[in-house]
Amino acid sequence: MSFASFGEFLAMGHHGLYVWSAYGICLAVLVLNVAVPVLARRRYLQQEARRLRRENGQ
Repeated sequence: MSFASFGEFLAMGHHGLYVWSAYGICLAVLVLNVAVPVLARRRYLQQEARRLRRENGQ
């Protein structure tokens, strides 16, 4: 499929809203699949560091 202009490419034959929203949702899911475990690991390590400081301080 070829497009005569960039505007036509973005419109995707009047299906642009569906196509680009699907790409956006897919990208958001991929980013969340990376970000959530990274943030959970960071939070876990901070909690463990606090716990170890508490245990060593007593």
